[in-house]
Amino acid sequence: MAEETKKKDRTKGEPKGVPKAEVKAEPKGAPKAAEAKAEPKAAPKAAPKAAPKGAPKVELKKEPKGQQKEDSEFKHIVRILDTDLPGTRSVVHALCGVKGIGWRVARILVLSAGVNPNAKLGNLSEEEIERLKSAIEGVEKRLPWWMLNRRKDILSGEDKHLMGADQVIQLREDINLLRKIRSYRGIRHERGLKARGQRTKSTGRKGMVVGVIRKKLAATTAKPGEKK
Repeated sequence: MAEETKKKDRTKGEPKGVPKAEVKAEPKGAPKAAEAKAEPKAAPKAAPKAAPKGAPKVELKKEPKGQQKEDSEFKHIVRILDTDLPGTRSVVHALCGVKGIGWRVARILVLSAGVNPNAKLGNLSEEEIERLKSAIEGVEKRLPWWMLNRRKDILSGEDKHLMGADQVIQLREDINLLRKIRSYRGIRHERGLKARGQRTKSTGRKGMVVGVIRKKLAATTAKPGEKK
């Protein structure tokens, strides 16, 4: 009996006459209810919130007045003895750019002028630059005699120290004098050869005197009757 009642319960459906719940089919292409609703307009951006009272203020760093003044007064090029010297280098190394001034001479001149040798040349004041120029003009008095580059001059017999354009002009005059008196060194300078006893077989093979003119050499060594 129990099995029969179970079978009846399974076969029982909905009672007749009860209307079925009909699901209305939405027409194709119709927007869904969630999508049909108009999207709300974008809310205006909120103004940036002010920093809380206890928060530290962020301040822009400003360069000190002294540093701004140094940058404005910095000299990128300083002219000494008709030579443009870089202001970014130290005073001693910048002075080495002048012909006739080496590192030792430059250091003696800078210290005797009372200028800091490690300071940059572009940071020097006008007064310090003038002191440097006056020290360079009186270089014979500030250097020992054995550091001068022209001792016992031919014409005057004095000890001098030539710098800048004076050194270039004096060197040219000395070479011209050697050529005029037809000395060995003067002739070597005239021909563009080495003048200090160096070997010339394997070095110095540049310029106007390079190579051998074989035609002239063959003409001088050819025997009479032979074709040249």
